[in-house]
This record gives sequence, C-alpha cells and structure tokens, in this order.
Amino acid sequence: MSTIEESIDVEVPVRAAYNQWTQFEDFPNFMEGVESVQQLDDKRLHWVAEVAGLRREWDAEITEQRPDERIAWTSREGAKNAGVVTFHHLDPQRTRVMLQMEYEPEGVADKIGDTLGFLTRRVEGDLQRFKDFIESRGSETGAWRGEIEHGAVKKN
Repeated sequence: MSTIEESIDVEVPVRAAYNQWTQFEDFPNFMEGVESVQQLDDKRLHWVAEVAGLRREWDAEITEQRPDERIAWTSREGAKNAGVVTFHHLDPQRTRVMLQMEYEPEGVADKIGDTLGFLTRRVEGDLQRFKDFIESRGSETGAWRGEIEHGAVKKN
C-alpha cells in the first residue's frame, strides 16, 4: 500500500468545510479525474474515475463520520483504498482540512505513476480546487449531519 498525506487551510468555518465535504456527489466539481460519485445510502458510495489513464470503478463505505471532525472510509469492491479526512478549527473563519489516504497501485502504469508522485500531485490539486470551490461560493451546497460509528449509522 502507498500513503498520501496532504492538508490545506480554507477560509471558511469548520462547519461549512465539513458540510461541503459530505456532499460527495459534488466531488467531480473539484476532484480531477472523478467522473461521478453516487451516494447509494448514508454510508455507501459508488465512484467512477480516471486513474493513470484508465477508467476505474469502486464501491466505498464510510466507516466513521463525526460532524465537523472526521470522515473515514474504505473501499469494499474495485480499486483498493482507504483513508480519513479531518477538519481542524483554526479560528472562526479558517479550517485546516487534512487528508490521509492509502491505496494499492494496480498494474505497471499505476506503479510508475505512484513512483513519480502523480497521485500525490492530483490530491494536492484536488484540495486546492476544494478550497477554491468552497471559498468562491461562500457557503456549502448542502450538509449531512448524521454520524457513523464502527460502520453503524446514527442520525442526529
């Protein structure tokens, strides 16, 4: 497994940054190569993306979600990946978004791309585009404030 750890500071309150991140179907607006994210239910997502020039699909499950704090996931089928995004209050109008992700490069193209840092640069760009997206809007496009603990959904 390979690991990526990146962070960015966004000029919005932690609640707005977190709320926007829960709008998974908006991810194609700021994530390079992501064609679609379909939210199947409160904790399951179906992804379609181009990775290393190849179209990939996978299903992911949110294993932990705490409003304004963290969202953790793991893939269940398809491209192997897992991670967590955390939201850190810096001041009333600034939030640090930290992303930690593990993934399994598949095939020669993925392994070469991993060695050259392509996915790391893509994640850096995705975080910058997230920053631009939420800051330019001034508010989130929606929110899901439920909780998931140990894979069990606990709605507020």
